[in-house]
Amino acid sequence: MASQSMEVVAKALEQQVLQSARMVEEKLDAELEKFESMDEDGLERLKERRLEALKKAHKQKQEWISKGHGDFREIPSEKDFFAEVKESKNVVCHFYRDSTLRCKILDKHLAVLAKKHLETKFIKLNVEKAPFLTERLRIKVLPTLALVKDGKTKDFIVGFTDLGNTDEFPTEMLEWRLGCSNIINYSGNILEPPTIGQKSGSKFTKVEKKTIRGKGYDSDSESDDD
Repeated sequence: MASQSMEVVAKALEQQVLQSARMVEEKLDAELEKFESMDEDGLERLKERRLEALKKAHKQKQEWISKGHGDFREIPSEKDFFAEVKESKNVVCHFYRDSTLRCKILDKHLAVLAKKHLETKFIKLNVEKAPFLTERLRIKVLPTLALVKDGKTKDFIVGFTDLGNTDEFPTEMLEWRLGCSNIINYSGNILEPPTIGQKSGSKFTKVEKKTIRGKGYDSDSESDDD
């Protein structure tokens, strides 16, 4: 009975794969037919649109780089924080302390993601140099990431709770969590964390898609303790 059930499941999966393959093939055929039916003027217009899109993307990339995107860097004071979040649409700010080991762990992942996601600015700020912000944003647990969109704090990642409650979480897990808050352009499945090997005792928290009321960076924001 068990073998028969497995055979039914296998056949169902096979049919699903074949159906998906046919859909992809049909889509490709449609695109090819559309392409082949174009006259010379149509092809030229297509070429111009793609060239314009490339130019626009390059210009946007250069603009981000000019604003400090692409590198995970430290800002000297809380005064600089306001200027940084004002000029960029998406900002991830790591509030850290040198003596906290987990802050150093988080730094390594943020450095990788800063280079991958140019659309977002990644910065860090020593809490000892930011007493006003630390109090205003109610930061009590380190490390804490403040996720700022359009000058408003939209979300916080406090400690490693959302990252599996382990110091050995992969960069992909942090990337997924940032994607859940729409602070980066995430191409994976928002509804589920990445499928990775877990050590016993680690627990991954599924983040429900929700809207968090944004607060201006100069107003009170909410954060939870671990």
